[in-house]
Amino acid sequence: MVCSITVHLIRHLPTIGNQKRQYIGWTDESILPIGEPTSAVLSWKPEIVYGSDLMRCRESAALYFPESIYESDERFRESHFGAWEGKTYEMLKDNKTYRSWIDEPYKNTPPNGESLLDVKNRVLNALAEMPDGKAEYFIVTHGGPIRMMLTQFSPEKQDFWFWQIPHGSVWSLKWRNRNDFVEGKRCTSLSAVPITGNENLFESY
Repeated sequence: MVCSITVHLIRHLPTIGNQKRQYIGWTDESILPIGEPTSAVLSWKPEIVYGSDLMRCRESAALYFPESIYESDERFRESHFGAWEGKTYEMLKDNKTYRSWIDEPYKNTPPNGESLLDVKNRVLNALAEMPDGKAEYFIVTHGGPIRMMLTQFSPEKQDFWFWQIPHGSVWSLKWRNRNDFVEGKRCTSLSAVPITGNENLFESY
């Protein structure tokens, strides 16, 4: 019987849109060739890797876990930024709706986009439905969902924007048992490592 549960949250590698610091949300882009896996990541041989169905997550997972089965789930997608897709902070910084969203991301929604509460609900549902009986889970996803999960599960309560999630980083969360994990309780430990040897990674959304 499995006791403790560890969930490894892995952000995909960057795309051209990320390099331009655009909000790409559900825009489906390929990754750029950057960095090499660290020895820690190369030592992981999961049978199954879970994650977003968008191309950048599929390609990142194939690069780092070439022998693993990838099970995609659209519920692990990035937030849909609606009218802000393809735009940058510089383009939006004087927009009152955008400023309100930055100030209170759980209470405001991008025009024709998706609320962060909706993102939270779909991601938590996907987590709860992952198959029982495993000690470790590997999830390749996006900056927004990882921020949300760290806000929800970190041992210490932090604001959504507190978290900086570089591309190619791994966030490992551990719970004492599966019940605590499924019930959405805070994890008992949290650690983060870069998945590539390049420390100067992009910090876009």
